[in-house]
Amino acid sequence: MNTENFNHIPVLLNEVIEGLNIKKNGIYVDGTLGGAGHSLEICKKLSPQGRLIGIDRDVEALACAKEKLKQYDNVKFVNDNHQNIKQILSDLEINGVDGILLDLGVSSYQIDEISRGFSYMNDAPLDMRMDKLQTLTAEEVINTYKEEDLAKIIYEYGEEKFSKKIARRICELRKIEKIDTTAKLAAIVEECVPYIKGQGHPAKRTFQAIRIEVNNEIEPLYGAVTDCIDALNPGGRLCIITFHSLEDRCVKNAYTDALGKCTCPKDLPYCICKKIVKGKIVNKKPILPTDKEQELNSRSRSAKLRIFEKI
Repeated sequence: MNTENFNHIPVLLNEVIEGLNIKKNGIYVDGTLGGAGHSLEICKKLSPQGRLIGIDRDVEALACAKEKLKQYDNVKFVNDNHQNIKQILSDLEINGVDGILLDLGVSSYQIDEISRGFSYMNDAPLDMRMDKLQTLTAEEVINTYKEEDLAKIIYEYGEEKFSKKIARRICELRKIEKIDTTAKLAAIVEECVPYIKGQGHPAKRTFQAIRIEVNNEIEPLYGAVTDCIDALNPGGRLCIITFHSLEDRCVKNAYTDALGKCTCPKDLPYCICKKIVKGKIVNKKPILPTDKEQELNSRSRSAKLRIFEKI
């Protein structure tokens, strides 16, 4: 792999760096290292005594990040999933960190690398794995899942109102020929979803949904956010960038629950749930990219940044 091809424009860069409130001798985690665009700016803020833990499940992303950050000796690279942050920090004998960043979703490189099969714009094997060592691929999902399961995934993860029609057509055609390329899947979706000007490619939502299923992006997210909050030192901050409503809702719910809201029945005269207040939400409304950033980087258009501070 040519690491020079890993072109990455970090989303909401200035807002993330400001949000992390970086201490020069602190310990920080980039849980979705990717092209290391955010991490490079974090490293610039750290002294030699500070530390950065860079986590990514994509070995190609790690290789590129190592090259980009090669001038810094205080970076530890970890090939793992940020969902395992508790175990990762335990293995590194780190009891608490001063900031964590999660930039969720698929990276620009993964989309642009045709062979990874994330894009409906090019013909490629139907893969969509962020971690190329895992066994489940988009091809397996499309060709083996039951029709009702496909419809549910496409509806819930892609918010696609034509989900049942798409799932039915997939199941009809896979009996004739295996659906094993992005072009075949995109063609099926285009057949089922009318093109509406200004709403993007008809296959966009379905491809997003299948990608989320392949990489199990939503189900463990709430727990991962909670674990990240628990891993913070007092005053430490968690910055999370989401790119669609399901992610954002999950992060928002985890943040709200970490405020320690009482869950007792309203008719009880006093609290018995022993609510635990873990911190505060720094920005009540999500931080959005500026109009200028959206013009320069189309990937940023759906981005939302939410920040939580541990007490």
